[in-house]
Amino acid sequence: MMAWLSDNGLLLGLAVLDGLASAASIFMVAVGLNLVFGVLRVLNVAHGSLYAIGAYSAASLTLFLSARGLPAWLCYPALVIAAALVGAILGPVIERVLLKRVERQEPVLQLLVTFALFMILEDVQKLIWGVQPVSNEMPMRLLGTVDVPFGADVIPYTAYQLYVLPGVALLTLVGLAWFMRRTLAGRVIVAVTTDREAATSQGIDAAKVTMLTFTFGAALAALGGALASPMTSMVPGVGASTIVLSFAVVATAGLGQIEGAAIAAVMIGLGRSIAVYLEPELEVVIPYLIMVLVLLVRPQGLFGVTETRRI
Repeated sequence: MMAWLSDNGLLLGLAVLDGLASAASIFMVAVGLNLVFGVLRVLNVAHGSLYAIGAYSAASLTLFLSARGLPAWLCYPALVIAAALVGAILGPVIERVLLKRVERQEPVLQLLVTFALFMILEDVQKLIWGVQPVSNEMPMRLLGTVDVPFGADVIPYTAYQLYVLPGVALLTLVGLAWFMRRTLAGRVIVAVTTDREAATSQGIDAAKVTMLTFTFGAALAALGGALASPMTSMVPGVGASTIVLSFAVVATAGLGQIEGAAIAAVMIGLGRSIAVYLEPELEVVIPYLIMVLVLLVRPQGLFGVTETRRI
């Protein structure tokens, strides 16, 4: 065991760091998906497209600022601004025009409709940004690298992936948990989630709550894409891989779980990353293997609760 750690210690350290960065990105998308499902009871396949559009928009805005000779540090607020714009523009449109019409329909129809929207948005991305890779390296390059101690060795690692991405994900987790439990608006969302009819009878505008919640969930997905854009080149199809991983996180955690989504994202992120370094052929399988093993033991997910269905 000690010999294995000596030979593979640095690889394991890199795998852990990469896994945490990957988990932070996946969590941002999965928690938005979970939040939307909690209120609308719709599994939105097009959520992955919002991630991709957020990434493309953040890259475009950063490149625009750079081309105008503006201060380089503006690339960081540009990530947040791009995500907020995507959520504010696309969120209400998608919820009012499409999802509102199918929220009471059969789940199969909901999936088909949101999948159709996903395919449409994929083509929109190609029309706007083309099919060539789009890069957004400035946020990573500005912060440089830091030395991370790992045993007797030191691992040089990008400061952006070490601090910014996990930091924003942690702030989102804490802030969202506080908002849902400690504020009136959060309790209103919980009330609509728990019993929409009872909440409406108490004078709560459930339609408005639904629209605002979906818009916020869309902004979270776009923010996940914007924060991930400095770490990879954006190409057509990036939204598809992300939404599949997000579904795995949501299913593993349990539908409607916020803190559970963070834990499941860490499990899947670390599992994928360790597989990449040690057994690359298992990288694609690991997230779904974790999901299947969890669902075999707890069909409602690690932190999910069994719900009674009204007949």
